[in-house]
Amino acid sequence: MQKSKIKNQKSKIDINHTAKLANLSLSPAEKKTFEKQLGSVLAYISKLNEVNTKNVEAIGQITGLVNVVREDKTAPSIPQEDALKNAPRTHNGFFEVDAIFEENGPE
Repeated sequence: MQKSKIKNQKSKIDINHTAKLANLSLSPAEKKTFEKQLGSVLAYISKLNEVNTKNVEAIGQITGLVNVVREDKTAPSIPQEDALKNAPRTHNGFFEVDAIFEENGPE
């Protein structure tokens, strides 16, 4: 089997770029730590390249079950009036909440 090439190489991950993508502000010490840790993670993951999967059948799932769902059944619940009685605001039998999206979108 082929030896991992990542073990003997410095991590190819650009810590500054990765931190920027994740919107993280890292100190120089944190950058050094994360660069070392990510290099170790990549080296560990690269071991998967050494696993012989030549005779292993590809599978999408292992249970053999297909479309196993329960039937929707209605069940008794509390009356609508009881559900709404402690709500700060209601409208036409529904909970009323503040709008999340503006009709015209953000300006």
